[in-house]
Amino acid sequence: MSDTPAADPGPPALRLASTGTLTHGLPVGEVLGVSTLAGARLIAGRSGLNRVVQRLNVMEVPDILAWVKPHELLLTTGYPLRGTPQPLAELVADLDERGLAALAIKPGRYLEQLPPEMIEQADRRGFPLILLPDDVGFDDILNQVLTDILNRQAAVLARTEEVHRALVQIVLGGGGLQEVVDEVAALLEVPVAVLDGDQRVLAGAGTPEQVQAMRAEAARTQHAFPGAGAAGGVVNGCGRGAHLVVPVVAGGFDHGRIVAHSPGGALREADLGILERAATVAALVVTKQQAVAAVESKYRADYLRDILAGRAGDDDRVVAHCAGFGWDLDRPVMVVVAELDGRPGRGVEERAAQERLAAAWTTAARRHDPGAAVASFAHEVVAVVGADGDLGPGADALAGGPVQAMVKEATAMFAEHVAVRRTFSTGVSRTVTAPAALPDAYEQALKAVRVGRQLHGEGARAHFDQLGVYRLLSLVSDPGELHAFVRETLGELAADDEAELVDLRRTLQVLLETNLNVAETARRLHFHYNTLRYRIGKLERMLGPFTEDAHLRLNLTLALHVLRMKGI
Repeated sequence: MSDTPAADPGPPALRLASTGTLTHGLPVGEVLGVSTLAGARLIAGRSGLNRVVQRLNVMEVPDILAWVKPHELLLTTGYPLRGTPQPLAELVADLDERGLAALAIKPGRYLEQLPPEMIEQADRRGFPLILLPDDVGFDDILNQVLTDILNRQAAVLARTEEVHRALVQIVLGGGGLQEVVDEVAALLEVPVAVLDGDQRVLAGAGTPEQVQAMRAEAARTQHAFPGAGAAGGVVNGCGRGAHLVVPVVAGGFDHGRIVAHSPGGALREADLGILERAATVAALVVTKQQAVAAVESKYRADYLRDILAGRAGDDDRVVAHCAGFGWDLDRPVMVVVAELDGRPGRGVEERAAQERLAAAWTTAARRHDPGAAVASFAHEVVAVVGADGDLGPGADALAGGPVQAMVKEATAMFAEHVAVRRTFSTGVSRTVTAPAALPDAYEQALKAVRVGRQLHGEGARAHFDQLGVYRLLSLVSDPGELHAFVRETLGELAADDEAELVDLRRTLQVLLETNLNVAETARRLHFHYNTLRYRIGKLERMLGPFTEDAHLRLNLTLALHVLRMKGI
């Protein structure tokens, strides 16, 4: 509690702008500095001097609560306070909860002094209580404070418009995000950074430590901005201590954050408006960059598709053209296909998952093989990567080396950024030494990813050479022939509609896996020896004497493998 003249409160508090348009005002401390309030005294709530005054109101009735609005400076002669239905300490609490900036009272005629509990409540809440001099009229206070508020707002808007024009001129002159950030940092005299939705720095002006602090603040406010509201993009700004954070939004998409950082707390309310304009310009730059990147990406993808289809020209032409993309195909390479698991969906979520998969593979490939070619097709991501020099025929390409590292890193990045639980399977081709062999390698990778998923489930990683007999079966171009072979070989056991037949087929499979070892088969299936002998007899009546005919056993084994492949 104090009874001293108002002191300089320092910088005004930073506030939330929830509508996209800042309404500027004056802090209570600055209001006390106007000439008409030269004799006013702050008697409580000094910690609330940064509260912003945007409007004024006069208390004429005791039940004023229904008429007050946030950020008001409430003036009263004290007359209505004599008849308030609740104690004055409770009135302070109610006014504070409604967001009022301060209460200014002219005591004497109707209220000689304020009760101690009212002053204590105001001090506890940081709610400024001001005693007005007797010789000042409310009309003078209203006129001067409102004029100062309007002048402040006009000055802030003029500066904001000037900054906006300067930033637009930078973009029109060919500047990018870095030039925009440099200009804003120079205007605010603080470090500034633009980060994408994954907290990666797109452009920054400041030391590495300052940029890291801004990344941490952007991450903290990641869920504070629900998205775009009014047309134009930026809808929210958030201030906290030494930081200002504004989302970069365009076309309904959140592209990241622009952050200003001032360790000394020098950021002011008006700086938030400048940062909002900078966010709008940054959104335009990001949108332009994304449009250019999308065109370039499509061109690269189309050319890689031509290579994999064998219609891109001779090897020398392909190698030279790919060198312009930064792709190195003049070396031994392998084709890697990454395909989302589950049935292909539609809409924004499926497209976002495919884009995340492409981004994860692009980042992983760039880190482990800068010369790799990566492109996103309709339902898969294809990468042509360098083969490990130690790999020979039949070597396990997924047991180590750059491909294994890429798969692990891409899997981790994809899982980290996809909200809906999704996985992808990976297939790797054999090593080829010339671009002309890439179409065959692409077909091998496709077969590897699809057969691998059927054999090992979602998230499978398979090399074409590791498919064994499934590799040979996958080379049969007509699936109908495979299905016919299964029906002719297994007969009734090829169906899945009767549990007894499925159980018999399982018995046959284990018998073949154990090389007709009856005792081992009985142990695995938990059957009595005699029960298994009975089942073997039933199977031979259905299929033929497979216990004596090696060629029949081979056919049965192949048919069971085809069934396991589920018609690939």
